[in-house]
Amino acid sequence: MKLILAIVNNDDSHAVSAALTKEGYQMTKLATTGGFLKAGNTTMIVGCDDDKVDHAIELIGNESKRRTEVVPSTASYDIGRFASFPVEVQVGGATVFVLNVEQFKKL
Repeated sequence: MKLILAIVNNDDSHAVSAALTKEGYQMTKLATTGGFLKAGNTTMIVGCDDDKVDHAIELIGNESKRRTEVVPSTASYDIGRFASFPVEVQVGGATVFVLNVEQFKKL
């Protein structure tokens, strides 16, 4: 048995959750924050059999696409002087960890 931890962008979380649920995977979702933008993410915890891991990862990848967003950024040029300019950053996609599970019990 494996434990999949998938960290996806909040914008993609509903689609990922729906795809996994449609295929019979059960999961727990956690609201998390992190990354360069300190933006909201969703961490999904999915337990599955070893032979279903690749399929689950494929579903996650299909629904969590990388995209470019323009965000404001500030730079300091001198004491008290700041300039604001837009910066393009990559968002979306997924970070996936697969862990071995020694024991699983549902109480």
